[in-house]
Amino acid sequence: MRPELINPLALAYLGDAIFEVYVREYLIVEKNITKPDLLQKEAIDFVSAVAQAGFMKEAIERQWMSEEEILIYKRGRNAKGRRAIKNTSIITHNQSSGFEALIGHLYLLKNESRIEELFELYKDYVMRNS
Repeated sequence: MRPELINPLALAYLGDAIFEVYVREYLIVEKNITKPDLLQKEAIDFVSAVAQAGFMKEAIERQWMSEEEILIYKRGRNAKGRRAIKNTSIITHNQSSGFEALIGHLYLLKNESRIEELFELYKDYVMRNS
């Protein structure tokens, strides 16, 4: 499997699902939230296009990303979809898609340690900016 040959929107689709698993595990295991309605609310607050876009901006500025990761992010960010977007700008949505494409790419490379590193940085970012 060569992730660089996969449609970046498909990578974002996969990355969204993988990232959701990390978030759910974090909320249940680390934050000890077990009520379904509260889990849903916390997950929505934790994972948003705005948060993902903001995280990527900071990650690039602070040089937390390799050049290759930035290229993967930009490939996902620049992919053109035809989906209607609610409650967010197209730019923010595209930046979020770039982040998700990066996660999908790393997952297909079986680089779970890097996904975990990024998730730790993401958690810190969300905590500082919520």
